[in-house]
Amino acid sequence: MDIKVVGCGLVVTSLLLAGGAARAEEADEQAPAAMPASAGAVEQQMAAMGATGKPNAGEATEKKSGPEEEPPKKPRLLINGFAMLDVIGDFNRVNPDWLGAFRPSKFLIPDPRNNGELSFHAKQTRLNFEGFAPTGVGEVHARFEFDLYGTGDDAGQTTMRVRHAYGELGRFLAGQTNSVFMDVDVFPNVIDYWGPNGMMYLRTPQARYTPIRKGGTSVAVALEGANSAIDPGNVQELDPSLGLNGWTRFPDFAAHYRQDGDWGHFQIAGIVRVLGFESTTSPDGEPSGEEIGGGLSLSAVKKVFKRDKIYAQFNYGRGISSYFNDGGVDLAPATLKGGGAETVPSLGYELYYEHAWGPKWTSSIGYSEHIQDNTDGQLGNAYHKGQYFSVNLLYSPVPHLLMGGEFLWGKLKTNDGSTGDDSRLQFSAKYNFSN
Repeated sequence: MDIKVVGCGLVVTSLLLAGGAARAEEADEQAPAAMPASAGAVEQQMAAMGATGKPNAGEATEKKSGPEEEPPKKPRLLINGFAMLDVIGDFNRVNPDWLGAFRPSKFLIPDPRNNGELSFHAKQTRLNFEGFAPTGVGEVHARFEFDLYGTGDDAGQTTMRVRHAYGELGRFLAGQTNSVFMDVDVFPNVIDYWGPNGMMYLRTPQARYTPIRKGGTSVAVALEGANSAIDPGNVQELDPSLGLNGWTRFPDFAAHYRQDGDWGHFQIAGIVRVLGFESTTSPDGEPSGEEIGGGLSLSAVKKVFKRDKIYAQFNYGRGISSYFNDGGVDLAPATLKGGGAETVPSLGYELYYEHAWGPKWTSSIGYSEHIQDNTDGQLGNAYHKGQYFSVNLLYSPVPHLLMGGEFLWGKLKTNDGSTGDDSRLQFSAKYNFSN
């Protein structure tokens, strides 16, 4: 395997053979600044070499040079990523486990410490490994990527978190990566780690098949790892011993159709889910049950005025909150006394505009919402609506270095009408060693 050092990364001598087309696509999609600004934008850049953008080696036919065939490609490895510092100043206060991300669902209601807070962290720092190896039926591509943003039991900590871990050969992919129901390219050029709350954004284990990937058109279907975010609501209050929890017996089924062109792209995606709930403490697991959920997502990125872009997405469905970037639940009690579970309707959208001031300066401004139509069985403190707004000014003085500032505002509204809000100033510096 041939490997050489280029700058701060490791690339193989033959990388351009496999990645040249992807690199050209990246250069076309990036803002005039020498590197994408946000974690989402870098996701787009890396995805151009991965499942959502990499030319399918399995589809390519062997080329011939004169009477002889080209020699087979050698195994090769790409290592890239970035180191990033965020300096964040909140005017109000948020859940201390989520200082590094602007998530309306994590705002405090009421906020007893309404005096602001300053924090420094490097949680967005990311490292990505990609390997390529020839086989008799095409090229195997595998990817492993992690950042330092702790979630779940590690929320609030700077610790390794796996983002992508998958392999693909030809039209088949297996492992953890972006859901087929989401569109990573609609993530706007922001430096906030989490991004707009009303967009679809979930990396999940899956088995994917892409029957069409040709001429700018792609169709993909997947069976994806399911989960059921349940709100026990009034049922749990009536009988705290029930220990209600979500459970799943079937995978989620997701599919999308995407069309790319010189003008940008659009995508239509759909999902069907079977969501369950059960008691974890009763001898027979009752009460329990299952409900059908599903939804649609429409998204597009449109290039305007040569170097500017419009990012837009609209999403609606029942029981699809797990796929939203922030806020809400999938299942909740149907009535005050229980009466079974109900899939909770969700509506979300985002609209962003990106402007290039010049070859080194860019700005993005936009707004997003995720709204839930709460059931009768949810409590007053249940999530109802989250609002997200941001505007920034970003500067890339030299390739592989980006810095800038961003203003964010958000608001949380719960089922009983209570509200909490926050305004934030964030300054970031990112040193990119992607090749």
